[in-house]
Amino acid sequence: MAEAATAGAAVAGPDGARRCPWALSAPEYVAYHDEEWGRPVHGDDALFERLSLEAFQSGLSWITILRRRPGFRAAFAGFRISAVAEFTDADRERLLADAGIIRNRAKIDATLANARELAAWSPGELDALIWSHAPAQTARTAPGTLADVPAVTPESTALSKALKKRGLRFVGPTTAYALMQACGLVDDHLADCVARRP
Repeated sequence: MAEAATAGAAVAGPDGARRCPWALSAPEYVAYHDEEWGRPVHGDDALFERLSLEAFQSGLSWITILRRRPGFRAAFAGFRISAVAEFTDADRERLLADAGIIRNRAKIDATLANARELAAWSPGELDALIWSHAPAQTARTAPGTLADVPAVTPESTALSKALKKRGLRFVGPTTAYALMQACGLVDDHLADCVARRP
C-alpha cells in the first residue's frame, strides 16, 4: 500500500474504497474528494466562490482553504456576487482583520474587484464563459497516477486569458485548471478511484 501511495496510484482507505492518494492525507479531504471535487458546479455565485477560493489557495495547500471555508463564506456574504460587489472600504478592513480567512491583501482586493466586475455581467454569463472551456471528456484518458494529472492545459490557458480579458484578477492558467478540476469541467479522479464518474 505504501508503494502505491508513493507511485501516486489510487489507494485503499479505511473503508476499503480506492481513492486518489491526496484524498486520504487529511480527514476533511475524504468528503470533499468523494462529494465535491470533480462534480459539475453551475451558477454564477457558486462559480465565483470556487474561483475566489482557488485564488486564495495560490501558494498554499488546499486543506488550509478547506478548513477555513466556513469562515470565508461568512466573511464574503456566502460569495453572493451582488453582495460582495457592494463591500465598502470598511468591509475591506474587516476582511484584512478576519482570522477566519487568509488575510492576503492582494487576494482580498482581487476578490472584491472580481465581484464588482462580475456584478455588471448578465446572469449566467460567468457560468457560460467557464463551461465553454470544458474539453470533450472523450478526448481525455483517465489518469492512472497523480503524475498523469497536468497542472495546466491549453483549455485552462484559454480560460485564464478569457477571464483576464474580461477584467478578472488572480486567474492564471494554473488557478484556472484547479477551478476546472474542482468544478467538474474535467474529471481528474484516477482511473481506479471510487469517485471517478463512469
